[in-house]
Amino acid sequence: MAKAVVGIIGGSGVYQLPGLTNIRRARVATPWGEPSDELCFGELGGTEAVFLPRHGRGHRLSPSTINYRANIDALKRAGVTDLISVSACGSFKSELFPGLFVLVDQFVDRTVARQSSFFGDGCVAHVSTAHPIAPLLSARIGAAAKAEKIDHVAGGTYVCMEGPQFSSYAESLTYKAAGYDVIGMTAMPEAKLAREAEISYATVAMVTDFDCWHPEHDNVDVAAVIAMVQKNSATVARLLARVLADFPSEHEPCPVGSDRALDNAILTAPDARDPELLKKLDAVMGRVNGG
Repeated sequence: MAKAVVGIIGGSGVYQLPGLTNIRRARVATPWGEPSDELCFGELGGTEAVFLPRHGRGHRLSPSTINYRANIDALKRAGVTDLISVSACGSFKSELFPGLFVLVDQFVDRTVARQSSFFGDGCVAHVSTAHPIAPLLSARIGAAAKAEKIDHVAGGTYVCMEGPQFSSYAESLTYKAAGYDVIGMTAMPEAKLAREAEISYATVAMVTDFDCWHPEHDNVDVAAVIAMVQKNSATVARLLARVLADFPSEHEPCPVGSDRALDNAILTAPDARDPELLKKLDAVMGRVNGG
């Protein structure tokens, strides 16, 4: 088995990972362009960790302009085997209250302006995203939350909107009626790209608001989101520290095949594959190419 290296992508309000030791920062070049920021390498609880602020330090990048391919490729090149995404979200259910952490297990992709695959003409691949969250990784996050007495629920559907505007009232009611649990702007195509890169992926969705459907709560705004994220910053740090402290030294094979997603996924015959695209896929396809 491969050595476990845990990647953490911090969303709105989460721009660093407290507690890291032996820190070094490095900008990792990728054939897909620039990642959101430097990668921060270190150790926490005896586990190697790599942290990346999704929006860049200072929150420079919009959800629509984040280079998701570069971020995932850079983390793959850094040796990340298990990736935890932390992001703010709105809730469609009264029981999913602000301050609660939702360990989602499904996604609905409503984005329209993002590059959602490493593959394309010259090397066509279709990976399965039927079960986009790595269950063992999510279970470890849940166990850490329980041990730390952090309010959380396991399971839920996250609808990812394009943004950067928040939902209209009609959209909010539509998503609520569909039975979705939370809404955010960044889980897609991040989860899809992690699957293509054969990285086990899980999301911690921090509820910050009730979107705009709730008749007894104010409409969501940036100030409310950031205030709730800052309120929970110590809780997030405590959760991640516990996850890393209890993490196994070796990556556990994923029951849904996230670490072998490219098996039987590539349709293009070897002699028909575009050499230039293959060069860009050197990290993503490293395992199947014998890298």
